[in-house]
This record gives sequence, structure tokens and C-alpha cells, in this order.
Amino acid sequence: MTLIYCIGDIHGCFTKLQALVNRCIDDAAGRSMRFIFLGDYIDRGPQSRETVEYIIGLQRARPDHVICLKGNHEDMAVAAYDDDAWLENWLANQGRSTLQSYNISSARDLPPAHIRWLRSLPTSTQDRHRFYVHAGIHPHRPLAAQDEFDLLWIREPFLSSAKQFELYIVHGHSPQLDGHPDIRPYRLNIDTGAGHGGPLTAAVFDDEHRPPLYFITFK
Repeated sequence: MTLIYCIGDIHGCFTKLQALVNRCIDDAAGRSMRFIFLGDYIDRGPQSRETVEYIIGLQRARPDHVICLKGNHEDMAVAAYDDDAWLENWLANQGRSTLQSYNISSARDLPPAHIRWLRSLPTSTQDRHRFYVHAGIHPHRPLAAQDEFDLLWIREPFLSSAKQFELYIVHGHSPQLDGHPDIRPYRLNIDTGAGHGGPLTAAVFDDEHRPPLYFITFK
């Protein structure tokens, strides 16, 4: 049996991330494990650079056991790097904190290796029971026909949908400011507002059960 530790939006909260990853490793206690990160590694919090470097290192050390998805904040950062016309939009969405963490003033000065990594991130992954994505899916389309914009940005009509999807949807993007995951019959939101001062949360799954077994958080 493999334990899956799925971690929600980090937003530059490196201290919370490092502590939560260590708790997950301790929880696995030597059993087979895999990490899935749902994106939004950067912006808002003070340590975006440290967060990106840490996750790249974790993925390099465990290449078959760490999956990193793209969030809308990574999408904005890459767009700002490619085209100055996107810079103001990124800065308006807390991109300035990321520039400060790199001690730079322009998106063009972001490290090329980090941009290559951000650009390479997939927008979703799935297993036998679950579909993992940053923001969610459009409820009126099958999973195989989803639009990248929706995977990165959607809120409605996804969040209010009561539709039973093909797989259990695990997502972040919409912060739960009460600090608790939003558990629904057909989806789970584990963005517990780390970038807003809330905890960072990992949902723990296994190969046999569809919903989460339990949660691990770090405040």
C-alpha cells in the first residue's frame, strides 16, 4: 500500500512547508509514500524562492515519488517573465512578494532554471480513485476535455456543483479561511489559507479508499 500526501496552496510559506513535509515523512514511518503538490508555491508569503528551491530539491531526491502541479500563480509568473504586459496583473496578485524573496525588481530576472521548472509543471494528475488539480474542473465537461484555464483558475460553477464527477476531485485555489478543509461527497478543497495566516494542510490517501483517510496540518 502506498500512502499519498497531497499538499495544498503554499504561497511562499516555507517554514510551514518544511515542517509539514517532515511530519508527513514521520507519519509514513518507512512505508511507501508519494507527495502530490497542488500548485501556488509562490506569492503572498515571504519565502517564495526558498519554497521553490526546496520543492525542486525534494523532487530531485524522490523523482518517482513527488508530483508537482501548476497553480495560477505559477502561470502568472511565467507569463510576466515572457511578456511585460502581464507584469501588472501578476503584481496585483501578490507577485511583488516573490520578487522581494529573490531580491530582484523584474520578472525577467527570475532564475532561468526556476522558470523552466515552473513552465514544465503539469496542470493535473490522476490515479484510480482521484483527479488532482489546482483550481478544479468545469462540471459540464468530462475530465479528458478540460480546459487549462479552468484547471488553473475556475471557481464557479465548480464550487457550487453537486455533480458526481468521474473521479474524486482534490483541489486547492479557493482558500478556506476557517483553516479547515472543505470536504464534499465528490470533491475536497485543501487550501486552508496558509498564505493568509492559516495552516498548511496535507490530505492523506491510500490506494484502496477514495476519500481522505485523515489530514496533517502545520500552523
